Amino acid sequence: MKKETIQIADRTCTIYKSKHPEYLLIQPIDEHYLELLDNEVAVIQSQTNKPFTFVAFEIKDWQSELTPWTAAAVFGRVPFGDGAVATLSFIKDIFIPHLQQIQKFDKDKMKCVLGGYSLAGFFALWSSYQTEIFDGIAAVSPSVWYPQWMEYAKDNKPLATSIYLSLGDKEEKTKNPIMAQAGNCIRKQQELLTAQGISTILEWNPGNHFQHSDERTAKGFAWIMNHI
Repeated sequence: MKKETIQIADRTCTIYKSKHPEYLLIQPIDEHYLELLDNEVAVIQSQTNKPFTFVAFEIKDWQSELTPWTAAAVFGRVPFGDGAVATLSFIKDIFIPHLQQIQKFDKDKMKCVLGGYSLAGFFALWSSYQTEIFDGIAAVSPSVWYPQWMEYAKDNKPLATSIYLSLGDKEEKTKNPIMAQAGNCIRKQQELLTAQGISTILEWNPGNHFQHSDERTAKGFAWIMNHI
């Protein structure tokens, strides 16, 4: 695959292009995740024979740009913001149109998958409730413990047809009382999706939240491509 770095608006984007892609994979990342992308894309290729193009774009404020409503700090002192709406608007109104016009991607001939890890996985999951633009969602170790999220998920239905969920099997074993709900919340999330007729799976990965994020996310993207 051909790798290149481009600017879309004020965001740095990393593209891995194939010649005749059938899938467009989109992932929000922070600067620390950049060094993991090569391996993630390689793992995706090892788990599916579907041709795809992968594009990651930079998130500058991880605590603010990925969450749909404000919430008090859960770890550390930095509270969560409400920038998810603006981030989703960037994807829909700037990011994808740029890829279509400048990179010559044909959205009508490609299935679009949004994925991410941790808060980016939560953002991907939330986005599936807002728009039909994404055919599949890879929500990897998503922050479904986020305050008021489960109430929202009970009252709304996602518009994507396939949603991958995963969690580390040690993630719920924490002294933080909010994050300790991660296991119960992700189980309930899967139950809700199944009841709503969404094609879904909940995969448990060995380890805690801070291990093998690239390989876990790759598995999520590959599963979606193999099931839509």
